[in-house]
This record gives sequence, structure tokens and C-alpha cells, in this order.
Amino acid sequence: MSEGRLRHILSISGGKDSAALAIYMRDKVPEMEYVFCDTEKELSETYEYLARIEAFLGKSITVLKHDGRGFDHWLNVFGGYLPASNMRWCTKYLKLKPFEKYVGEAPVISYVGIRADEDREGYISKKPNIKAVYPFKEDGLCYHDIERILEETGIGMPGYRKWRSRSGCYFCFFQQKIEWVGLLEHHPELFRLASGYEKTDQATGRRFTWCDNESLEELSRPERVAAIKAEYGARTARSVGTGSRLCDLLQDQEESSPCLVCTL
Repeated sequence: MSEGRLRHILSISGGKDSAALAIYMRDKVPEMEYVFCDTEKELSETYEYLARIEAFLGKSITVLKHDGRGFDHWLNVFGGYLPASNMRWCTKYLKLKPFEKYVGEAPVISYVGIRADEDREGYISKKPNIKAVYPFKEDGLCYHDIERILEETGIGMPGYRKWRSRSGCYFCFFQQKIEWVGLLEHHPELFRLASGYEKTDQATGRRFTWCDNESLEELSRPERVAAIKAEYGARTARSVGTGSRLCDLLQDQEESSPCLVCTL
């Protein structure tokens, strides 16, 4: 690590795990710095949740943006090319780079909210001065512990958890179809704005959409919404008796894993 004062930083995404970790570490590391990388395209529930967390911590959460710019700027930089699972420029330029710029070159311990009941890694920066630690893993805390922490402090779960499994941009391409339906029903204006980003290249006929092989305009048709709900209902029924939670069903996706820096 580079020389300098050791800093302790916890990045809060607006998700339940990073929120619970911030609460868990508040008194253990009083000098902790809390940050949130803002894409300017988050759900209103996310911003409300951050305000509740900030009030409990009694300390400001520093808002970070790469070069002070949000999603629309970087979309223009990338020629209108929508981010996708194989081209995650949004994670790099809206989450990772602003965090690394804020960190600088001093030695830093980065606290990551991966739980003991998860088999995954969380931090993807390769900067040598950043050391990632996983307090929940180290202390054996699992999903029910995170629920308990949030309930006991009165923070609770994020409001979007009633219809969406993770934090992140309202148009995140990792959403399942049922979550897009949730956006349509809970935030119709945001659904309309998300649809406005989709386009067709007139020269090639290639479609740029958030979902594979389906535009949001097509997804929003009443018959398609009904079909998506029916399929999700059937999946839910098959899971009865297995102990599956709503979040488990929503996270059961065939796509590659979402960006943890966005969703923890």
C-alpha cells in the first residue's frame, strides 16, 4: 500500500446488505467514511432509503460522480450504446471510477457487505492501495441477520423490495421481466423514460433495447404483462414449500450475475 493515513470507507448502494453493514460497523469504526455513487437514475425509494440510513448513522453520506457527470453524459460518450451484461460501461464509469478517484492513493480498507451465506466476491478494483474486507463473512452473518439488523434499528428493507430484488438504476438491464412490470406499475413515468432510451438503427435495423429480444413498448402491452405475471405466478407456486422468499425468486435469473458494486 501507498504511504499515508489509513482510511476506512464503506460504499452504500441503496441495497439492504450495504445498509446493514453500515449500521453494523457504525460503532466499530467511528472514523468510517460512507459514500454513494450516484448515477442520477436511481429509484426514488433508493434516495429515500439513503436518507434514512444517513439519519441513523448521524454522519453524511458523500455522493460521488465520475467527473461530476451522470448516466446521460456517459451514454453520449459511448455513442448512445446502451450498457449490457457484456458491455458494463455503466459500472465502470458511474460506480467504480468515482470510487477509485475518491479513494486516491492513500491506503484504504473497503468494507463490503457480502454475507456468510453467499459464495461470491464483491470488490472488483485492482488498485493495490485498496484492501477489501468482508465483516459479515468473517463474523458468520447470514440473510436473517441482515433482516434483524434492519428491523431492530427501524431502518427496515428498501421500499422497492416489494417488487424489485436489488438497488441500481431504474432501467438496469439485469432486471427480470416481472421487475420491469413492477416498474411499469409503480413508476410509470420512469418506465416511459426508460423506454425512451431504446432505439433502432435505421441503417442496419439493429434494435438497442434493455431486454433481450423485446422492447419495453412490447413488454408493456396488456397481454404481455398478463403473460409475464402468469409465468411468475407459476414459478412462485412451484416454489411453495421450499422456503423461497420473493427476493430469491426475483434473483433466480439465467443471465450473468449483476454488478455487486451497484446492488449490495
